[in-house]
Parts: sequence; structure tokens; C-alpha cells
Amino acid sequence: MNALPSDTLIADLKALILDAAEKEAPPGGLADDEVLFGPDSRLALDSLDALQVSMAIQERFGVRMPDSKDTRRALSSVAHLAEFLRTRRP
Repeated sequence: MNALPSDTLIADLKALILDAAEKEAPPGGLADDEVLFGPDSRLALDSLDALQVSMAIQERFGVRMPDSKDTRRALSSVAHLAEFLRTRRP
């Protein structure tokens, strides 16, 4: 699989996250380094959203996201997720 340019990957991930979690983009859009989960998140994503996002990532990119500290760190922001995928994509 060819690597996507960084901007394209970031845009794809933002769309994938919003779609998988069935959320609307927050006012002003989703920032690359914005917190996705927890009390500081404008999206207010929860553990079910994390499961849906990880399943969508596996389907779209072929990368399994086992429940681990690495996965939680990867899902902390779009930028972290993009870096996680860059290091693990086939």
C-alpha cells in the first residue's frame, strides 16, 4: 500500500473518526492535535466510539488496534493516530 501524503492522511482520519463516531465536526473544525477523548474533548468520545473508530481504522487501513496503552495513546489525537498508522501500515 502506498503511503498517503501527511495532509491527506490527516484529512482522511478526521473524516473517518467523525463518521465512525457519528459526530458532527465541532465549530472551527477538528484540530490535528485536539484531544479526542475525555473531559477536555469537544467531541465527547467514549469507549464505544473508540471501538467504532478502531474497527473503522482496521477496515480502512488494515491495521489492528488491540486494547493497549499504545492504542489509547494513538487515539488521543488525530496527529497521534496518523503517526501510529505511519509506523504500522503494511
